[in-house]
Amino acid sequence: MITEWHPSARQGAAHSADSIHLMSHAAAIQLVERLSDQAPLPPAGTVLQLPLAADQRTSLRGHRRSACGLDLLLHLPRGAALRPGERLATADGQIQVRVAAAAEPVMQVRSTDPLALLQAAYHLGNRHVAMELHADRLVLLQDSVLADLLRQRGLAVELAELPFQPEAGAYEGLGHHHHGHHDHGHSHP
Repeated sequence: MITEWHPSARQGAAHSADSIHLMSHAAAIQLVERLSDQAPLPPAGTVLQLPLAADQRTSLRGHRRSACGLDLLLHLPRGAALRPGERLATADGQIQVRVAAAAEPVMQVRSTDPLALLQAAYHLGNRHVAMELHADRLVLLQDSVLADLLRQRGLAVELAELPFQPEAGAYEGLGHHHHGHHDHGHSHP
């Protein structure tokens, strides 16, 4: 069982919570390792929560704040974007942090016509718009210009604050690096 630590929490794992509390007055907690799903929990079972927006999950270096306000320093090896539910750890493994998808301002795009929704996904993809694909809707970050275009195409656009988990790009996890050139079989005006 994973226990989320909060500054006001009074858990049986007082030693671990006290250690984390002391760290909140010291330097940032440096996270250097991405754990496998099978990795054991820290000895006290305490795991901090790290809510991140979709674009923040692509940056594996830099300062972040845990849900309880602790300063975290990501110093992770290069690789794929962080996944919600993934755990990160300090070098000694004593402190672990679980990544969560933070709520973001999004648009949910719907249509009673599946083809219209498919066409919208195609056109948004051509614009390299990050989006979540669902059988009944598309979810993308709020953008008034895109919202107007989608409404003009007869689609319903609903604004919301939700965790955003866009589809991985075509090259995600394949070791391909897109170094600024833009050649993938079509041109852009």
